[in-house]
Amino acid sequence: MLRKKQTKFIFVTGGVLSGIGKGIFAASVGNILKNRGFSVNIQKLDPYLNFDAGTLNPNEHGEVFVTDDGAETDLDLGHYERFTNQSLTKRSSIMSGQIYSAVFDDERKGKYLGKTVQVIPHLTEKIQDFVMEASKGFDIHIAEVGGTIGDMEAVHFIEAIRQLKRKVGEENVMYAHLVYIPYLEASKEMKTKPAQSSVRELLALGIHPDIIGVRHDRAIEKGHLKKIALSADVNPEAVVPLPFVKRVYDVPSNLEKSGLGDYISKNLGLRSLRPKKNGWEKMQQNIKNSKETIKVGLIAKYLSNEDTYKSVTEALKAAFWANQKNVKIVWIDSEEIEKTGTKILDGLCGIVIPGGFGDRGTEGKIIAAKYARENNIPYLGLCLGMQIAVIEFARNVLAWPSATSGEFDQNSKKQVIHIMPEQRKNMAEDNYGATMRLGAYPCILDKKSKSYKLYGADKISERHRHRYEFNNDYREEFTEAGMMLAGLSPDHHLVEIVEIPEHKFFVASQFHPEYKSRPDYPHPLFVGFSKACLE
Repeated sequence: MLRKKQTKFIFVTGGVLSGIGKGIFAASVGNILKNRGFSVNIQKLDPYLNFDAGTLNPNEHGEVFVTDDGAETDLDLGHYERFTNQSLTKRSSIMSGQIYSAVFDDERKGKYLGKTVQVIPHLTEKIQDFVMEASKGFDIHIAEVGGTIGDMEAVHFIEAIRQLKRKVGEENVMYAHLVYIPYLEASKEMKTKPAQSSVRELLALGIHPDIIGVRHDRAIEKGHLKKIALSADVNPEAVVPLPFVKRVYDVPSNLEKSGLGDYISKNLGLRSLRPKKNGWEKMQQNIKNSKETIKVGLIAKYLSNEDTYKSVTEALKAAFWANQKNVKIVWIDSEEIEKTGTKILDGLCGIVIPGGFGDRGTEGKIIAAKYARENNIPYLGLCLGMQIAVIEFARNVLAWPSATSGEFDQNSKKQVIHIMPEQRKNMAEDNYGATMRLGAYPCILDKKSKSYKLYGADKISERHRHRYEFNNDYREEFTEAGMMLAGLSPDHHLVEIVEIPEHKFFVASQFHPEYKSRPDYPHPLFVGFSKACLE
């Protein structure tokens, strides 16, 4: 452990192009440092002017990840949690909207004593306050700056992390910059010029990188790395190749093999601790031993960006790998089911319906849930997937053809899913944020349920992101018809899990279990689903 109380900082930036993999790199650095015995925290500094990620379009930005304390964040926090196997908080996700809002609040309260409020020092100091607050109590704090060097909206973050080096001491800060080397098919060669230009742009902003991560999709020569090292004025050992990998979970071991763990420890004055053996190696061995591939259908409507359901797909992979099997996730547009019927579902070993909002595509999801229930195909419903299961059961088992959700039809007289009375006032006032149930909530499991057997405990805590709930007026009818209310809130007021006991595996949760799944510790509900698919 560290001899001093001072937290060490690693700031991660990216250049050349967006989507270069800063999140995976930051998460992987966190993985290898934590595996050496250090306490590590990771934070995303996002330049968008949004207050948080809750209102971002999932087709454009990917999934909204939710922390235990209810923060709606960028999907990179999911990478951070999966790679470090620790739960983060709202302090780990900062957007420009929050920074500006905090500065405006201070100005209105007179905290600046009449001074002109400016980007420097007021905005940059507020960013530093957020970073320092999140770093408290940790040996190492990693902060990823979103976007690409040169983006106008990120300048205040770059300036803030530049200044921070002087505040906490040069010996306590490292900067890592990711670049990309493209391959030109016409001339059959790799080009380092974009990477060199990106580093020069970073230098012009006052930051000298200590680590340069080089993304490349073709084999790279030592000469390319040496050229980048010379142009960036860094030691050759500071230039780390980041080749394309089939699985992102190979990145930490690749970085460790490259000597990055030792290099960081040396430069930050950390005791050189040897990496420990943990569940990560077992997970990687299971992946190597996985030969058979199982087909599982993901019935969704946000299909233009696979990152929309990133935590779900990673949770599925982890669960099947734990059983030394691969999973082929078949992406199925729920609207296509509405047009063509269930033939598209033939051959699936399991069906997953993830979360979502709005009524588009919901009829196709209801058809898929019916198909799974009637054909004894393992079904896992997540958030909206539970509500879909309830509606389908009401329509086709209870014979209530008009059964629906208040989200889909506010005038329906059979709202088996609805807004609870205490939430309606906020809806009427257009205060939609106050109607969301966000973050971790406790749940009590029925000891006769599959869920209890999978968790091995009757008290659990899971993360939520929704505003509609199971309508308690219909509990008796559902249970008498064969649906088990397998999980309830401690006061028994909210339905958290439903199951069909006679089915091979029909489990649906109001919460999002995928948020707490880890590649080396897959979530119990996903493990149960995968085993049922394998039968």
